[in-house]
Amino acid sequence: MTDYATIDIDALIEGRTVQARPVRRFLRRAALLLVLLVLPFVALLEGSTLLYASGRASTWVALLGGALLALLAVTALGAWASRALTGRARVRFVASWVALPLIAVYLGHSLLFLSAVNAKSEDVRAYYTALHPLLRVAVSTLVLLDDGVVVTDMARTPADYGRMGLPTADWSMHYRQADGWVHALDLRTIGRGPVRNWLTGAYFRLLGFRVLRHVGTADHLHVSLLLAP
Repeated sequence: MTDYATIDIDALIEGRTVQARPVRRFLRRAALLLVLLVLPFVALLEGSTLLYASGRASTWVALLGGALLALLAVTALGAWASRALTGRARVRFVASWVALPLIAVYLGHSLLFLSAVNAKSEDVRAYYTALHPLLRVAVSTLVLLDDGVVVTDMARTPADYGRMGLPTADWSMHYRQADGWVHALDLRTIGRGPVRNWLTGAYFRLLGFRVLRHVGTADHLHVSLLLAP
């Protein structure tokens, strides 16, 4: 009796193990796919901000460096997929006709376009191209993860602080800096919840930006670029 019971229990355990294997295999593959999809964005954002922070690269050189890293990541991913599907990596084809157009279109969209849904007003949206390019690419990428992001402010003048009943801040990163770009933006926090706001702040901090919680005229996240070369 004991032997049969032992056999039944062992068979049950073995059956559960066999059933769990496809689930584990699926989870591993899903995790790998997620990492591969995120890798080009990490290469672009981290690569450009690290190059800029090093002080050895100008804004456009840093952004180009990040774009080249993203290009390599997309090419590697595309070549791997091509080999898996056709048996040939076709690296040159993937780089020229897949990776390069994708990176170029993404950067062009990120640098030139901010949806009205993600801007507090048309006045805020109109200043988008005055924002530092690294901040523009970072915001555009964040919108892919969280389409509820709302930019409430970017460029300001000393007179704007007076109209808001605030003291003039001569050091404000909302002014156009020496390079001609605005180095700060404000993001809405109201109605987004503490976890969502924390994740937003963590995203920018991981990229090397400074993030502060301000309650001047309204509660918001103040994100600034303090990576001047």
